Amino acid sequence: MPKTNRSPSPLRAVFGANLRAVRKDRGLSIFDVAFQSKIDWSYISQIERGQRNVGIDMLDALAQAVGVPLIELLAQPAAQDLPEEPPAEE
Repeated sequence: MPKTNRSPSPLRAVFGANLRAVRKDRGLSIFDVAFQSKIDWSYISQIERGQRNVGIDMLDALAQAVGVPLIELLAQPAAQDLPEEPPAEE
């Protein structure tokens, strides 16, 4: 299959950040999620950093491992949930 020049989807970063946030919020280690999902912890770490393109089966396994619906991990954060940008220097 030929490579494309498309840049990675921003959903990679959204999914990874949401996965990490839910995992930490629930007090789960990356090893807990790895055990539950049967995915290597180092691969999960790369997913959380938005470095891996993941198939739907793996997305579902990760969602089940942290106990949330998959759609929750794909949701863009609301504007009020985004960190504030520092004021521009003049």
